[in-house]
Amino acid sequence: MHTNRSGMPAAAPKKAGKQGTAEKRGAAGRRATPRRAGRTAAALAAAALLAGVLPSAQAAAAPAPRIDLTVLVVDDGGSAVEAITAELKGSGVPYRVVDLDDPNRPVLDAAFLSDTVDGRPRAKYQGVVLPHETAFGPDSAEHTALQAYERTFGVPQVDAYTWSHPGVGLDYTTDGGWSGVLDGTTAGVTAAGRAGPFGYLAGSLTFEDNDPAISESYGYAGRPRAGFTSYVDVPVGGGGRASLVGEYTADGRRELVVTFAYNQYQRQFRALARGIVEWLTQGVHLGRSRNYLSVHVDDVFAPDARWDAVRNCTPGDLDCAGGDGEAENPIRMTAADATYAAAWQKASGFTLDMVYNGGQGEQWRTEHGGADPLTDRLLADRAQYRWINHTYTHPFLGCVQDNTTVPWRCATDASGATLWVSRSELSAQIRDNLDWAFRKGLSVDRSELVTGEHSGLKTLPQQPADNPNLAGALADNGVKWTGSDNSREPLQRAVGAAKTVPRHPMNVYYNVGTAAEMADEYNWIYTSRADGGSGACEDNSASTCLPAPLDTTTGYATHIVPQEARTALGHVIANDPRPHYVHQSNLAEERLLYPVLDKVLADYRTLFAANTPIVNPSQKDVGTELARREAWDAALAAGKVTAYRIGTAVTVKAPSGVQVPVTAPEGTRRQLLLGTTAFGTPYAGARSAWTAPELLQTSVTLQLPTA
Repeated sequence: MHTNRSGMPAAAPKKAGKQGTAEKRGAAGRRATPRRAGRTAAALAAAALLAGVLPSAQAAAAPAPRIDLTVLVVDDGGSAVEAITAELKGSGVPYRVVDLDDPNRPVLDAAFLSDTVDGRPRAKYQGVVLPHETAFGPDSAEHTALQAYERTFGVPQVDAYTWSHPGVGLDYTTDGGWSGVLDGTTAGVTAAGRAGPFGYLAGSLTFEDNDPAISESYGYAGRPRAGFTSYVDVPVGGGGRASLVGEYTADGRRELVVTFAYNQYQRQFRALARGIVEWLTQGVHLGRSRNYLSVHVDDVFAPDARWDAVRNCTPGDLDCAGGDGEAENPIRMTAADATYAAAWQKASGFTLDMVYNGGQGEQWRTEHGGADPLTDRLLADRAQYRWINHTYTHPFLGCVQDNTTVPWRCATDASGATLWVSRSELSAQIRDNLDWAFRKGLSVDRSELVTGEHSGLKTLPQQPADNPNLAGALADNGVKWTGSDNSREPLQRAVGAAKTVPRHPMNVYYNVGTAAEMADEYNWIYTSRADGGSGACEDNSASTCLPAPLDTTTGYATHIVPQEARTALGHVIANDPRPHYVHQSNLAEERLLYPVLDKVLADYRTLFAANTPIVNPSQKDVGTELARREAWDAALAAGKVTAYRIGTAVTVKAPSGVQVPVTAPEGTRRQLLLGTTAFGTPYAGARSAWTAPELLQTSVTLQLPTA
C-alpha cells in the first residue's frame, strides 16, 4: 500500500468483511464503503449561535438546558454510518437521519439544532454521528453551527470513519503509525477504554479474516497527540502502539474518532457498537441491549431419520424412494448421550431447552419391550433442563397433506376447498403432551409451544396461510408463544391471541449423526452440479457454492463448525434474542452440536468481560422481548415518545401500556410517588430495564448519580 505524505492511501481499496447469511451458508455481506474524510481541521465555534442560545447578559442566570434523548445521524451512504444507525435502531435508541445526498434535506443551523421550551434552552439532540469530522465542509456554515452547538450543550460527536491526521488529534500514519489491511489483527482495549466506554470487553479484539482472498477491513493507526485518549489500539513498528478508536478533546468539544472501515455485520464492530453508543449518549439513553443465546433441541424422546449418502436423500421423505428413515436406521440419543448432555451443561454453565414429544417416547418404549433407558435418564435429570411442548407425536398440523405428488400438496374436497387438520386434533396434540409431562414431573410452561416442523403456520409454497384451526387450538390450551422458523418468518406476528417466536435454524442437520454424514449432505447442498452436488447453490441467489467439496473426514471440524459458530455468535452480539434450534440427533452418536456451542461460548468469553454474561432466555421471555420492541418501535415511529434530561433528572413519557427501554449509569435511582428505588438491573457496566410509570404517575423519572 502506497501512501502520500498525509497518510491517506494513494488508492482506496477499503473493503469490508465477507459474511455468511444468518440462516444459510455463504451469502456475502455488505462491504464497507466509507467516504473519504476531509483533510483540513475545522475552524471552530460561532459566537452568534452562543448568543442565540444563551445571551451573554443572562448566562449566569440561565436555567439548566434540556437535552432531548435523540441522536442526530448525518448519513453519507457509507457502511460506517449505516452500522452505527443499525445499532441505534436495534437497541431502541431514537434517532433522526439527515441524508447528505438528499437535495431537500434540512440545513443544520441554530434553529434546527436547538430552541427554547418553557423558557429553558433545549438541545434537540444528545449526540451527533457524522461520516467524518468535516462532513459539511470545514469552512461551511453548517460545520460552524454544529460545532458551536456541541460546545454550547456539551454534545459529543462520533466520527464514524476517518483517517489519522492532526485535525482529529492524531499524527499522520507516516509519523510512527501504520495503515493497511487489518484482517486477523489483534487490537487491544486500553486501560482508558476499559475504564470508560468499553469496560464490558475482556481486553483484546481480533479483526475477522473470513476469506484470505478478500481484504475485509482497512485502517489507519495513528499515534495520539495532546488532547487525544486512545481506547482501542494496535502495536506498530519500532515499539509502541497507535490508536484505532479514541477520544479527541479540543476547543470545548469531544469527538470519538474511529479510523478503520467496518460494516454492521463484522464482529469487531459488533463488539465495539455498545461502547460507541454509550460514549455518544454519555451513558444515558432510551433503549437497552443484551447478548442472548438460547438453543432449542427439538424431537427429544423421538427418533430422527438418517441421511442416505448413496441416494443423496433422506429415506422417509417424499422425494426419497424406498424405506422409512425413522424405522430402518434411526438416529436417537442414548442414556449415555443424556448423561453427557447434563455434564456438558454443568461444565459450560449453559442450559439447553429440550423440545419434547412424549408420545414418541412412549411409542419407542412399546416397540422395544417396555425398556427405554434414554427416557429414564432424561426424566431423572429433568431439573437440569428447560422443557418446551413439541406436541405428543409430532404430526403435521397444517393442511391435510396429499402425498401422491412430489412435492406434496394440500388435499382438497370435492368443491376444491382445502382440507385442514381439525381443531380437536390440534388441541389434543398440545394437551396430551402437557398431560404426559405433568405425569412425569417435568416443569413445562403451558404458554410455550413449538409444533412439529412449525406446522399449522403457513408453509410456502404449498400452504400460504395458517391452518384456520390453529389459533383456536392455541387458545384452548393457554398457548401464548409458538415457535416459527426465522429463515421463513423473521418477524414476530400474531396467531389469534398468541404470537410467534422466530427461531434461527442452525446448519447442523436433523438427519445426521456423524461428521461424515454432515459433510456429505452439506456437499450435496452447497456444491455445483459439476462437482457432484445438487446445484441448489447455483439456483439460489442468496447462497454461495463451495469452491470444492469438503473432505468428509475433516470438513465438519475445519469448515462447518467455525462457520456455524461465527454465524451464531453474530446473532448473540447483535442484541438478537431469537432462539437457535437443532435436533436431538445432534446430541447423539458423534454429538455434533457440542463443538459448535463450545466455540461460540469460548469465543464469547474471550471477547467479553464477566460483567457482560450471555443471557439465556426462555421462549416466553424471547416472545415478550420481541413484543415490547415492536410496541416501542411503533411508539417512536408515531412520535409519541418524549424524553429529555435536565441536569441529573431524566424524564420519559410514552403511550399508556408501552414499556420503555432505558439505560443509565450505576447509581441511578427511580422516582416513586414516595421516595426512590434503585433503577434497573446491571449489565455491561450500566443499569437498564423495560419500565413504565407507576400507578398515579404520568412519566418515568430517573435521578442520575451526581458524580
